[in-house]
Amino acid sequence: MNKKKIILSVIIILFLICGMIYSKIFNKKEDLKVDIPPIENLSVTSNIIENVEYSSKDSKGNEYIIKAKEGETDINNNNIIFLKNVSAIVNLNNSNKILISADFGKYNIDNFDTIFSKNVLINHQNKKINSDYLDFSIIRNSMIISKNVVYTDEKNILETDVVEINIENKDIKFFMLDENSKINIKSIN
Repeated sequence: MNKKKIILSVIIILFLICGMIYSKIFNKKEDLKVDIPPIENLSVTSNIIENVEYSSKDSKGNEYIIKAKEGETDINNNNIIFLKNVSAIVNLNNSNKILISADFGKYNIDNFDTIFSKNVLINHQNKKINSDYLDFSIIRNSMIISKNVVYTDEKNILETDVVEINIENKDIKFFMLDENSKINIKSIN
């Protein structure tokens, strides 16, 4: 039994010595050389996408194309993409194209709903709408435009709180959030 204790002690001492030697060899900073590849050669997984483009078509033949300089996937929901420098084309089968641009967007890959924000511009035929917010929904068949809304056509300039457009039947509603406020209309001569 004495022999077993001696052999066990020798093995433990050898492991300790090996551990100390290993530690001294690999912990010397001056001996440590690591090749770090330049940043442009690194393969990094990220949720940022450049030059994003999505297109979809519904059962009625309406087509929706959205593009952005940059998109970032929502960490909590992969079906949501946050966009920068956004433009969209809505090709309705019974109408002319609707062109939309904005600084930012939030696009839902599942249902194609998109929220556009900051410097929103909508062009349709001879009509132009500027605002800071647009909630576009193919499922609802609507565009709800709000925040600093200015609607311009060939004859008028309207300033209002909200413009609601039914993209299926082309009905347009203008209204103010405060009942006591009025829509400001200026005629263009």
